[in-house]
Amino acid sequence: MSRQVLIRPLVTEKLSAQMEDGHYAFVVDSNANKTQIKRAVQERFPMAEIKEVRTMRVRGKRRRQITRQGVRSGRTASYKKAIVTLAKGSEQIDFFESV
Repeated sequence: MSRQVLIRPLVTEKLSAQMEDGHYAFVVDSNANKTQIKRAVQERFPMAEIKEVRTMRVRGKRRRQITRQGVRSGRTASYKKAIVTLAKGSEQIDFFESV
């Protein structure tokens, strides 16, 4: 079930700084709710104790590409993002252990 709810971890420069405070971000299924996300993270990372889950929908951005044939426009995909906060004293999540 966790593979259907958690699509991939979201790693940006800002979120990497927040990882030290126990905040982790995931791209999740757009139909998943907070309890499903919490259960999926606990299933995937059993040592992590989750304090709260915050979710938001990220709209796709418009992109334009200028080519010889003219201007091509499109959009990036929209997605749902979940920020999981771990309880104090909980073991940290390591995304890069399998790389």
